[in-house]
Amino acid sequence: MSRLVPALGATLVFALVLCPASASLRLCNRTSYVLYAATGAAAADGVTVRGWTRIAPGACEIALSGDLAAQAYYLYARSSRAHAGPSRAWSGPTGLCTKDSDFSLKVAAGGARCTEPASFQLPFIRLDTHHMRSWTTTFRETPDLASMQAAERAGLKRLLADIGMGDLGSDKSVAASLLQFRSRMHVPDKAPVAALFNALETAAMRNAVPAGYNVCNDTSRPIWAALGQKKGTVFVSRGWWTVAAGSCAGTMTDALVKQTIYLRVETPDGKPLVAGPEKFCVTNIEFEIQGRGRCAQRGLVEAGFAATNTAGAAGFTAHVTDHGLQASGTSK
Repeated sequence: MSRLVPALGATLVFALVLCPASASLRLCNRTSYVLYAATGAAAADGVTVRGWTRIAPGACEIALSGDLAAQAYYLYARSSRAHAGPSRAWSGPTGLCTKDSDFSLKVAAGGARCTEPASFQLPFIRLDTHHMRSWTTTFRETPDLASMQAAERAGLKRLLADIGMGDLGSDKSVAASLLQFRSRMHVPDKAPVAALFNALETAAMRNAVPAGYNVCNDTSRPIWAALGQKKGTVFVSRGWWTVAAGSCAGTMTDALVKQTIYLRVETPDGKPLVAGPEKFCVTNIEFEIQGRGRCAQRGLVEAGFAATNTAGAAGFTAHVTDHGLQASGTSK
């Protein structure tokens, strides 16, 4: 068993454990954080990178199925953006391309740049699976939680705190807060704990305002979001991010500093929910476009974007409803 220190926060470690179960790369979460993990599998012609595998506290998930026959495997994981406080990440020295939404990318061997639209590099760590057909990675925190059941209880308590539930100092008060939350969100008493984690994380995401620019979908159907911004002297537009009903997407992860971000949101059939007078070029597929002039001459479509006042905040969350852009939150 080996221990590795994460990139952010020295109180968290993860352990690599041999697993005799069916052939797979299995990820187990013995922390109080909801985790999202991406994996890389290396071959002679490059690395196939996939994400994101969501792992609730006290749960295990299969990240890769089948015999582990690749030349090498890589892993990156981060805590959910729903959690209050600084994010936690498990990483290493190998830069591989990822996206904010679920993705599968083929990265050329030794490739230094991410060429896919909306893709960016994150630092992965190499997993030594000892050429075994199956492997389990178990994420832990310090002080170590006694069991997977303890991680589940600690995870529920952390998310209750993230959404501002009252006194959580005792098991009795935690149980009372869970009962109150179930009633408020109409989560049945007999619903599996996974459903409770889903509801808690969604509620916490609505309260959280992490660094970067985030779009929350408060409608009952999927939406498509695109951003416009000025980078140096050049205007750039990017999209589309698909945001499921009742969920949020991190469209930018870096602190915003002092800049205006422009937003356009459409329904899947092209009806605009958020639009405005600022014109940028778009397409009907995923895009990143330099400049916002001469759209038609370049075979593009001109569309109106709304300016969102981030007020120099590090983080901004835009809430989109059936009636457009609603009150949004910022964090310094």
